[in-house]
Amino acid sequence: MSVDQATVRRIAHLARIAVSDEEVPHLQQELNAILAFVEELSAVDVTGVEPMTSVVPMKMKWRKDEVTDHAGADTVVANAPASEDHFFTVPKVVE
Repeated sequence: MSVDQATVRRIAHLARIAVSDEEVPHLQQELNAILAFVEELSAVDVTGVEPMTSVVPMKMKWRKDEVTDHAGADTVVANAPASEDHFFTVPKVVE
C-alpha cells in the first residue's frame, strides 16, 4: 500500500493539522515507511501467542466506581469545534 500526496493532504485535513506544500513529500515518505513496517509485521507468525496488555505480567489496578464532581458543561465543551446547549455538535453523517 502506498500513500500519495492527495491522501497526505486529506489525512492532514481530517486531523485538522496545517501542512504546507513543502511538508507534504516528507510526510508522504514517513507514512509510506510506517505502512511498510506494518506490512512487515503482518508476516510474523503469531499462532499460539496469547494477547497481552503488558510485556511484564501484572494485575490491573481497580478503583471504586464513585460519582465525583465534574468541571461543568461549559468547561467540558469549551474546546469543542462546535457545541450547542452544552452538547457537542458533529456533522450529519447519515441521511
